[in-house]
Amino acid sequence: MIFPLSIVSLLGLVCLALLASPYPYLAPGAVLGLVGVTLFYRKPTWGLLGIAALVPFEGFFKDSSLSGTKFLGASLAVILMLQLAIHQIPSERLRSNLWRYLVWFMVLYFLSLLNTDDLGMSLGHLRELSVGLVLFVITLLIGRELNLDLFAKFVTLSVTMTCMLAMFSSKYQDQGRAAGLLEDPNAFAMLIAFAVPLGLLLVVRSPKMLHRLFWGVCCILLLGGMTKTESRSGLVVLFLSLVIGAWHYRTELARIRPRHLGFAMLGVVLVIPLAIAVMPAGYVARIQSLSILSAGAKSQDESLGRRASYIVVGSQMIRENPLLGSGPGTFPLHYATTGYAKAFSANRKVGDLYRRAHNTYLEIFSELGIPAGLLFVGMLALGLYNLIRARRLWMQRNNREEADMMTHLAMSFLSLTLFLMFLSAPNQKYVWIMLALTSVLRLKAEERPFPEAKA
Repeated sequence: MIFPLSIVSLLGLVCLALLASPYPYLAPGAVLGLVGVTLFYRKPTWGLLGIAALVPFEGFFKDSSLSGTKFLGASLAVILMLQLAIHQIPSERLRSNLWRYLVWFMVLYFLSLLNTDDLGMSLGHLRELSVGLVLFVITLLIGRELNLDLFAKFVTLSVTMTCMLAMFSSKYQDQGRAAGLLEDPNAFAMLIAFAVPLGLLLVVRSPKMLHRLFWGVCCILLLGGMTKTESRSGLVVLFLSLVIGAWHYRTELARIRPRHLGFAMLGVVLVIPLAIAVMPAGYVARIQSLSILSAGAKSQDESLGRRASYIVVGSQMIRENPLLGSGPGTFPLHYATTGYAKAFSANRKVGDLYRRAHNTYLEIFSELGIPAGLLFVGMLALGLYNLIRARRLWMQRNNREEADMMTHLAMSFLSLTLFLMFLSAPNQKYVWIMLALTSVLRLKAEERPFPEAKA
């Protein structure tokens, strides 16, 4: 207990110093800091749960250099480093099959950084990516103790709350499209697609009917929020993840009786017309515009035209620098010099000219080179395989509960990886938390012994 007592003494001195300073009103903050440090020291997983719950609310801190997630992340990082130093956490927890991809990815990243076209933009990109890397290490260290049911509840509730804000208040909408507390409706749709499988898991696993109804209402609100975002990519990603979930539960179809089919048909008859009636007309038009996707950058749909132009510019960057790319974060610099930037600029502002690729994979391939892009894709693919492997092991042990958890986590992680094709978000916190969690969950499944066969 020497370390906790030293922290208490240090914070006590900080309180005295603040009371004697021109800012005595900051002294209670040190007391709250002491409480937080004590909690995270004893239960560090609560800090990780807090980060997961605060991700949808980061818009509240957009005008502040220190957000809630950054504060929790920095606090956790310091505490876990000290616990590693005094061997309260074994260093073996850092073991992961993802390191072989991540280490070489970062080597190529720094080589590209040394060869960048704009050092300032690249350093800014590195600063953003470092947040995800810190969360990756934090999750590896404490992921074993993470309560996955609480994780699902925190994520579902926090995203549902922002859905309610976006659905019923124009303040949280961008030109009529729900954006929650984020700036991009597609980024908000990504959070919803991540939360829906976790909400469905809570509906399936909740022991009481009242709890199931509550989580069912949350899922309905999430689906309503997805509709309000008018995100075409969100609709496609959500559909694919739900199809995978339905395949996992295919064995339950044997329990369906004719009377169940009657109720199912009645639900379909009621739900489909209702969904069509409440679906915004703009969303229907955006979905129909997918039929002209092959029209390229000159498409009548401006959004599809912009995305096609990103592919054209990114492909050119890859051809010019296939090995190390143009440097981290430099895609906007190259895009701004093309005619596409002026053609698709709404008001000719600098921010409209310097656009990101809105495709994480394209951005990494063009900015860091083909080898780094392949390593990044391989790392995400291995993360998905980790969950598939963990699910298979739990199914072999006849542990349906754990297998269901792995399936829904895989659905959520797949949603994130698919959404990266429509967003530039290499530092998305859920991506790095889930990436580390896939490795932890596979190791836990492999370490659990198989039940002995009865004689």
